[in-house]
Parts: sequence; structure tokens; C-alpha cells
Amino acid sequence: MIKDIKNVFKNDPAARSVFEVLFCYPGLHALWAHRFSNWMWRHHLKFLGRLNSHIARFLTQIEIHPGATIGERFFIDHGSGVVIGGTAIIGDDVLLYQGVVLGGTSLSKGKRHPTIGNGVVIGAGAIILGDILISEGSRIGAGSVVIKDVPPNSTVVGVPGRVAGQKKENEAPLEHGQLPDPLLVTIVAYNEKIAILEKRLAILEGKAKIAKTVEE
Repeated sequence: MIKDIKNVFKNDPAARSVFEVLFCYPGLHALWAHRFSNWMWRHHLKFLGRLNSHIARFLTQIEIHPGATIGERFFIDHGSGVVIGGTAIIGDDVLLYQGVVLGGTSLSKGKRHPTIGNGVVIGAGAIILGDILISEGSRIGAGSVVIKDVPPNSTVVGVPGRVAGQKKENEAPLEHGQLPDPLLVTIVAYNEKIAILEKRLAILEGKAKIAKTVEE
């Protein structure tokens, strides 16, 4: 619990005191409730585990299935609307913002929710679906929908989510204003290519003495 409290101060500059963190951080309350629910789930007290997680959901607006596996120093900032499925696996030092969904895409009884690697940051409103791997050190931009595996230290944005670049050293966890736009990069590249082709065409037309009329 002491590690969890220190982790809040590390990830949230708005945290002012231990007293405030203990009583005013629903993400922390949801994590502690989940640990109890998960213990009951693993010890064949599944109904009690679900009941405890249901009560925690009512109190925190964060839904974590008791079957989910969560590592150390996990933090949910703000928290409202977060949903974590029953077969989700979350590594160490993972940071989630409000509205994140780690959901499933099938009715299979087996593994159907995402696996989140160590040090991953997932922005507000991002949706990650299916039994996919978000590799360590990656960042998922706000509002992205991710349905495919993500390589290590990648930045993913868009719907559907696309890898837009690699995380740089000493880069802030999730500077949304600095995230690359893969669609814009593609459009700029096409415009540059078109400009080159237009210049080459103009040269060819000049050599062939082709009149540049509107009709042509």
C-alpha cells in the first residue's frame, strides 16, 4: 500500500498529501479492492470476488473483473469509465487514464482480453480489444482503438490504431499535443511526390512542345 501511495505522487502532480491520496483517489481504491477480489477469485470464492468488485465499481466507477491479473505500481488516473476484462494481464508500472477499455472480441472461455506490457501508458478513452499484446514501453494515444499487436516502445494513434513512431529517450509519458499523426504524414508525403511528378511532367511537355490548354 505504501508503494501504491508513492506511485500516485510519482504519476500525478496534483497529489498534495498522503491524506488526500488515501481518501480522494478512486483509482487507488479500485486497485486495492481488486487485490482483495482477485484473492477470493483465485481461492475459489468467485461469487464473493464478483460481489466485491461490483461494490467497488459502484463506489469508484471503475470496473475491474476479479480474474484480471495486475502487476506492481499500477495507477489509474481519474478513473471514471475504466473497464478491465477478466482475462486481461497488466504488467508493472502501467498508467491508465479515464475511459480506457481493455475488452474482449469473442465469446471464448479462454484468453480473450489484452496483455499490457511493463511501462505502457494508455490515454483517455482508448479502447484495446481482443487477445493482443501491447508491448512494453508503448504509448496509446487518447481515443485510439487498438485491435492488433503493438511492438515495443511504439506510439499508437487513430481509429483503427496505427503505429506512428517510436518513443524517444526521456520523453514525457503521454504528451498528447506532441503525438505524431500518421495520416498527416502520409498526406504530406503524397503531396511532395505529386509536386515532383508535376515538375517532371512540365519539363517533358516543354521538350515535346505540347500546348497546355484547359481542354487538354
